[in-house]
Amino acid sequence: MSMVVETWPAEAEAPPPPEGELFLDAVLSPNRSLPNPGFAALMAVVVAISFAAGIVFFSIGAWPIPFFFGIDVLLVWLAFRISYRDGRRRELIRIDRRHVFVHRRHPNGQVRHYVMPTAWVRAAVADRGEHHAQFSLSVRGRALVLGSFLSPPEREDLADAVALALARAKAPQEAGGAPV
Repeated sequence: MSMVVETWPAEAEAPPPPEGELFLDAVLSPNRSLPNPGFAALMAVVVAISFAAGIVFFSIGAWPIPFFFGIDVLLVWLAFRISYRDGRRRELIRIDRRHVFVHRRHPNGQVRHYVMPTAWVRAAVADRGEHHAQFSLSVRGRALVLGSFLSPPEREDLADAVALALARAKAPQEAGGAPV
């Protein structure tokens, strides 16, 4: 009864949905508040301001300064590209009565698939209420941190939702309408 970890190729599909009732089916992704058209508009403004300032400095004889404005534009563009690349991260969490499935896609395309028995999984939040709080699922001493890209309140909400789903999944099944 341990955590199973498989590395799948980048083009692999998500694992098949678990059979039976799902208690949680969540897809986590980082928030990117600036859509692509907004990024294009922002870069156009940055380029225009840098170009105008570069022309002013060039006209007064400070010819090296426009190159630094060009480097600034390049660094702003690079920072946004890295942020958008990180925005491709995804975590899929599915909980059924028998298993907890975690399907994680990293920004570089690497996919990892975790399968844990529901009966043995424990959800915990380390340093609840703190900015550096972490939510993890643990099975027999092995922990898997989830939602590290979420804000602290979102991590705590996720932990509460997963804990509730685990409790419902572990609860005895009703037979014929009466509790067992």
